Amino acid sequence: MNLYFPLQHDTEPLSSSRRPAFDVSPGVLQLRPEQDRSTAVTLRSRDVLIAMIIAGMILFGFLGKALYLQAFQGGEYRAIAENNRTRTIVEPAVRGVIYDAKGIQLVNNSASFTLTITPFELPEDKKLRMELFEKVGDLSGINPIEFDLAISRYPNARNEEIPIPGKLDYDTAMKLYLKEESLSGFQIEMLTVRAYEKTELESLSHVLGYTGFISPDEYAENRSNGYIRTDKIGKLGIESVYEKELKGKHGSRTIEVDALGREALLIKETDPTDGKNLHLTIDSELTRFIESRLSEYMEREGSHKASVIVLNPQDGGVRSLVSVPSFDNNLFAEGISGNNYVELLEDPARPLFPRATSGEFPPGSTFKPTVAAAALEDGLINENTSFVSSGGIGIGVWFFPDWKAGGHGVTNVRKAISESVNTFFYIIGGGLGDFRGLGVERIMEQAKRFGFGGRTGIDLTSEADGFLPSKAWKEEVKGERWYIGDTYHAAIGQGDVLVSPLQMAVATSVFANKGILYEPHILGSIENGEGKEFFSPVVRNEQVMSPSTINTVREGMRDTVRSGSARSLSLLPEAVAGKTGTAQAGGDRENHAWFTSFGPFETPELVVTVLVEEGGEGSSVAVPLARDIYSWWFVNR
Repeated sequence: MNLYFPLQHDTEPLSSSRRPAFDVSPGVLQLRPEQDRSTAVTLRSRDVLIAMIIAGMILFGFLGKALYLQAFQGGEYRAIAENNRTRTIVEPAVRGVIYDAKGIQLVNNSASFTLTITPFELPEDKKLRMELFEKVGDLSGINPIEFDLAISRYPNARNEEIPIPGKLDYDTAMKLYLKEESLSGFQIEMLTVRAYEKTELESLSHVLGYTGFISPDEYAENRSNGYIRTDKIGKLGIESVYEKELKGKHGSRTIEVDALGREALLIKETDPTDGKNLHLTIDSELTRFIESRLSEYMEREGSHKASVIVLNPQDGGVRSLVSVPSFDNNLFAEGISGNNYVELLEDPARPLFPRATSGEFPPGSTFKPTVAAAALEDGLINENTSFVSSGGIGIGVWFFPDWKAGGHGVTNVRKAISESVNTFFYIIGGGLGDFRGLGVERIMEQAKRFGFGGRTGIDLTSEADGFLPSKAWKEEVKGERWYIGDTYHAAIGQGDVLVSPLQMAVATSVFANKGILYEPHILGSIENGEGKEFFSPVVRNEQVMSPSTINTVREGMRDTVRSGSARSLSLLPEAVAGKTGTAQAGGDRENHAWFTSFGPFETPELVVTVLVEEGGEGSSVAVPLARDIYSWWFVNR
């Protein structure tokens, strides 16, 4: 039986507004209210909008980052990409060498193996890094702590090779080289090291100085001048003063490499320019002789410290500059060990101290020619002015003695210089009774004209100023007034007057060359590709004192050899002149022994100044050495 449900006449198809919503699921047909359908549609539209906003923001971020990298870091990344296919290899320049006045080579360049470390290539894992350090330490004999210290010294050199101080022998270098592929971050480089002449010429260490690996501060200062991390740079002496001339200019090779890092193509090549050679005024044979004789005298006298300066008074050239004790500058050139450095620093004799240029000592009677010249130049005395020396001067409860018991009798300026008569200098310095002396201000003012109280200007890295006291200084520093006794002491080179041996030699050269004050110098000439460029002497004062003043003092210094405290020099084949000095060292120490001189007398070629610290009497210690120096010169030069 079939049932039929006829439609009503007024029934119409459901309009869209009345059509029920439905969901289709597998096998199910469900009707949903109209309200549910509209809500679902609204939620889907919001999700889409949010998703589009998020996607836009992400896209905008990518575009912004790309723009930043392109605009601000594009060059850096292009360089990194370029470095993936090209390499620039530095071709080191050969450092210039140094010769003495006779063409004897004093410095060589020798090959040396050096271990370097590149921090960027080291393992990031601390345990692995320490294992690597210990492995390299065992192979090289270098304490692994040195690797960490090297990295800490160069915090901004992650992609550069940092040298590890210390010389590697051939066998050690080969062991490291053969295992280099397994020693990530470590390399063996063939560099050059300075080798200094050491045949009884140890005192030249203070003159030549030494080179060492460039420090972080030095690198920052010189990087723009073409220096690299593994460069050596002058640290002291001539090596430092003339670094620019000696260094030269590195060359380079820019190559293209293949995927395995092998050279495929030479892109660009620049040849290195080697450094210039220096020719010094130093006579190494004379210096060797001085060191040998000085060693004999010091051993005999029980002395340990001395200075000897030999100048050419006609242009200020230094023929010899000896400071004893000294040190081996090869230790520094190869990278000195901590133990060796501490040993040098703690040595009470201070071998690192260049006493000939940086030492400051009371000059004693070697200061008297300067005081005599000041009094003559001021018109306070003339060649015939005389005073009676009866053994000293008494001022109140104080007594200022002559060195000779009973005195020297009637004394003029020439006799005062030749016999070193204290009384004469007490009087012209500080006055006595109705006689007005120079006074401390005038003594020091005139002394400055001879180069005392300031640096001489020598082309070395360290030099003392010396010291010339004044009333104001004593009141300010010591809190005491200036007494007449202070002036008396200053007039004979005692008290607070301090000079360096080099200053004394320079002042003596003024008397030798009859009035010219030259700046002392070590450099003689610079050798370039076209020949030699000779050093031009520097004149600080063309006429320090009048010719008559200079001549009177010269004659007094000549009388020192004829009949005074340096008569042993009268046997030399050429006439010389000089002045002895015995300066109080203070406390219970022995006196310093001085002698300063020049010769030949009429046409001087040498100024010889000798100081033996705590050596006793100048006439018995310093004079014999000076005599030997002149004898050698007159025979050999």
